[in-house]
Amino acid sequence: MVSLNPIRIMKNNADEEKAEVARLSSFVGAMAIGDLVKSTLGPKGMDKILWGMGSPNGSVEVTNDGATILRAVGVDNPAAKVLVEMSRVQDSEVGDGTTSVTVLASELIREAEKLIDMRIHPQTIITGWRLAAKAAKEALEKSAIDHSSDDALFREDLMNIARTTLSSKILSQHKDFFSNMAVDAVLRLKGSGSLDAIQIIKIQGGSLDESFLDAGFLLNKKVGMFQPQRVENAKILIANTPMDTDKIKVFGSRVKVENISQIAEIELAEKEKMKDKVDLICAHDMNVFINRQLIYNYPEQLFADKGIMAIEHADFDGIERLALVTGGEIVSTFGHPEMVKIGKCDLIEQVSIGDETLLKFSGVPLGEACSVVLRGATEQIIGEAERSLHDALCVLTSTVKEPRTVYGGGCSEMIMAKAVDELASKTAGKEAKAMESFANALRQLPSIIAENGGYDSAQLVSEMKALHVLGKNTVGLNMYEGKTGCMTELGITESFSVKRQVLVQAAEAAEMILRVDNILKAAPRPRKEDRGMC
Repeated sequence: MVSLNPIRIMKNNADEEKAEVARLSSFVGAMAIGDLVKSTLGPKGMDKILWGMGSPNGSVEVTNDGATILRAVGVDNPAAKVLVEMSRVQDSEVGDGTTSVTVLASELIREAEKLIDMRIHPQTIITGWRLAAKAAKEALEKSAIDHSSDDALFREDLMNIARTTLSSKILSQHKDFFSNMAVDAVLRLKGSGSLDAIQIIKIQGGSLDESFLDAGFLLNKKVGMFQPQRVENAKILIANTPMDTDKIKVFGSRVKVENISQIAEIELAEKEKMKDKVDLICAHDMNVFINRQLIYNYPEQLFADKGIMAIEHADFDGIERLALVTGGEIVSTFGHPEMVKIGKCDLIEQVSIGDETLLKFSGVPLGEACSVVLRGATEQIIGEAERSLHDALCVLTSTVKEPRTVYGGGCSEMIMAKAVDELASKTAGKEAKAMESFANALRQLPSIIAENGGYDSAQLVSEMKALHVLGKNTVGLNMYEGKTGCMTELGITESFSVKRQVLVQAAEAAEMILRVDNILKAAPRPRKEDRGMC
């Protein structure tokens, strides 16, 4: 006799969501993530306060960067996690467009929900979306402009891209000032695209427009007592070695001595060991010693006697970058001086910025090295300024590698939507419905940007759609006056690589979520009660 009761094959705590329930769960999670960051999109977007409760006082961040917001929000929905991960990849790949990619993916899912309600199969929707994404990408490539052959025009393109990127950030009030700074820093890289050569230093106090770009390298450390405060033609030995063993530190063991003089002998032996180590270090052809770890008083005194500038406790990120820009290497042993690469620079001197005293390394061999000093009233303002400037630097370096540019202000989205609509009108079958939904999702981006500015999004987007059909392919949103305008005249330009990445990643992520018809939740690992005595 066969039982007709459902048979459970999974463990007690394991869970399963099937068919419509699983699809609805995925859709709701993806749309909720889109709604969370939607209000931060565009030049009139709002900021979010991220209040971390882990530390005793609670850390506070004020930001409108999509990747930063999503990184801080703990999500439990699997589809939401897909969008969070996609935003993180967008941030690491091109540096900007993190909010756009999340919003576009969630709008695609919103459109898919309507199509599913019309009894169109997910695979049919995916087929239509793939054709639409291909048509949109081709339209974007055709609309791209390349000025890399003309240095003056290319610099103007970079300035416009930096202004557009910064216009939605905290630096929007000083966007010309910071755009110029970012472009100067990136052009110093001479096409290498290595942001390691650009150091960002945050110093509280003053206002944002007191920030500046400094050629060379700045290290936020002080020189040891009675040592040279200024060194010309510096030869720098960069090390990561303990220089704090001139005192007895014997942990977990017991030393038995007959009298106090034997302790003095042990201390003397430790001092001799340290003196020998300092002599080994000084045997190198150098006049500046920079150590990752502490330098205690006795070795500091020995370095001072020999006229060597010694700097202690340089953070690891600092000495990694210092080794890069001075052409040296980080060493831990000193037995073979002839095998060690010594860093060089023309001048090391102390400079004062606000209340801080920093060491400035001028004339470093890596000519593209530079430091950006950010000033600001509070830690939150400087932190957000650093994130904004980092986004601009990432976008500019990707533009130097891929010099094509496209128009911003929703113009590119309207061009892509128009191309997709034209393809849908020639396509027979249900795939045409999916293509139209893809075009609608693309038009949602300029619509949300307009809404965040408090403007009539329906009116503005319909105007843009009509003008693009009439052949005016440079029309986009003028968010300063709340009307449509020519993006060429307004100088609203975006990087082609950022726009392409937004389109491709959002389409792939939405397709992945749409394919889901079952969610299996694994049973948690059983935890045994610890009966051990504390």
